[in-house]
Amino acid sequence: MAELLPIQPCLWFNDNAREAMTYYIDVFPNSRINSIVEYPDATLDEHFAAMSGKVLNGSFTLNGVDFVCLDGGPIFTFNESISLVVLCKNQGEIDTYWAQLSHVAESEQCGWCKDQFGVSWQIIPENMAELTRRPEQIGVMMNQKKIVIAELENA
Repeated sequence: MAELLPIQPCLWFNDNAREAMTYYIDVFPNSRINSIVEYPDATLDEHFAAMSGKVLNGSFTLNGVDFVCLDGGPIFTFNESISLVVLCKNQGEIDTYWAQLSHVAESEQCGWCKDQFGVSWQIIPENMAELTRRPEQIGVMMNQKKIVIAELENA
């Protein structure tokens, strides 16, 4: 059987992939930018003229998970159908990641938030399944924006 290669998420940014990578590696421990390949100079054609110096292919690692990204222009945008899950050990971690990643108040619900780049995140406790076993707990979660573990435990 052939060796299985890892699956990497690819994030398509309009024109701020470099800024996003830099921001994310500051948010998550054990993170780094691995490489950045820029679009070539504007001598190729009109499309490349607008993209010169932007990220054609970026590679970065967030707490051990490898990602790739690119600046592709405004053709595609992020939406809530895809989110990145951050499993947290305690309320302090939830509070810290929430403060750094939630930038769109109207997108907050049930531990989901959206950052300033439009990427959706789920900032949840690592034992979320245990905390949402009973209908009362699910009811509490459905009314939360940021997850508050104590409220789920007391439901």
